[in-house]
Amino acid sequence: MKFELLKTDENTNARRGEITTDHGKIQTPIFMPVGTAGTVKGVHQHEIKDDINAQIILGNTYHLYLRPGMDIIKGAGGLHKFMNWDRPILTDSGGFQVFSLAENRKLTREGAIFRSHIDGSKHLFTPEYVMDIQRMIGSDIMMAFDECPPGDAEYKYVKDSLKLTKHWLERCVKHFDATESLYGHSQTLFPIVQGGVFPDLRRESAEHVMTMDREGYAIGGLSVGEKTEDMYAMIEVVNEVLPKDKPRYLMGVGTPVNILEGIARGVDMFDCVMPTRNGRNGMLFTSEGIINIKNQKWKNDYSPIDPNGTSYVDTFYSKAYLRHLFAAKELLGPQIASIHNLSFYLWLVNEAREKIESGEFGAWKNIMVKKLSQRL
Repeated sequence: MKFELLKTDENTNARRGEITTDHGKIQTPIFMPVGTAGTVKGVHQHEIKDDINAQIILGNTYHLYLRPGMDIIKGAGGLHKFMNWDRPILTDSGGFQVFSLAENRKLTREGAIFRSHIDGSKHLFTPEYVMDIQRMIGSDIMMAFDECPPGDAEYKYVKDSLKLTKHWLERCVKHFDATESLYGHSQTLFPIVQGGVFPDLRRESAEHVMTMDREGYAIGGLSVGEKTEDMYAMIEVVNEVLPKDKPRYLMGVGTPVNILEGIARGVDMFDCVMPTRNGRNGMLFTSEGIINIKNQKWKNDYSPIDPNGTSYVDTFYSKAYLRHLFAAKELLGPQIASIHNLSFYLWLVNEAREKIESGEFGAWKNIMVKKLSQRL
């Protein structure tokens, strides 16, 4: 994988770049739709590619490992072929999912012992096994196995957790470097910076991951219950340490405002389930603000979903029609809403790239943050 830094904004830390993988180029800053189980919920692959124009999507190691299982994915020739997707894929290591199973997992120096949320069966994820699983999935960008501490965790817990994450990372890197891709395309491994909301631990983690000398780095353990201002502060702390010539991926974040603030602080890559999850529940993100399409006020509103046409569905469907679909519990409603929200997120990062290139990012970002924070 290669990364080229093309432009840096003069008034913020926003960056414009290009990542090259064997499955295509990725223009940064970029938002990556989440396809947890080999599908972006409710959206066809051809819509993700041709209409939404996603340049990269996510898969999740934990979920794919449990279902359909590695035998099925390996038999298909990897996740790209299994789901008929020929652009880049990034896989989360499953660390966050194991963390979320608090009642059904045990962490040791060897790895994480957990019980499946599907059938209760017992499993062990070691750093080495997680690398092997991601080799079998065949993602272009693999994530290191880490522990994600809660947002309100105390200093001692986070410090001990970071020791474990550092130990696991060293094993991930050693095993990754000793193995090969199974499907003929190159794969790269991103270490993950942890450290909770404690600046000294974040710096320690960032300095440690840099010693691994990888092609990119991720910032994890944010948007897990901490205050928003703490999240922004930790991004700033970490990005002061991470190298400028490598891409930076902020994991699991977030709202459109979070993304703009992350870009302003030097983040290049984002993912979040919010566009599809919130869309399925009737929350729409638009260039003028947030809409709850279930509200009575949209019943007779025949205007486009977004007046600025941030999604191709805006030219086909009105707010009144989409509200009707939700009221009638028609499956098309959540599908249209998901497509719209994903399109909006991709529109937003595309606009950010253009504003960075033109030197207008800072002023544009401030205007957009106000708009995107309001409910219509």
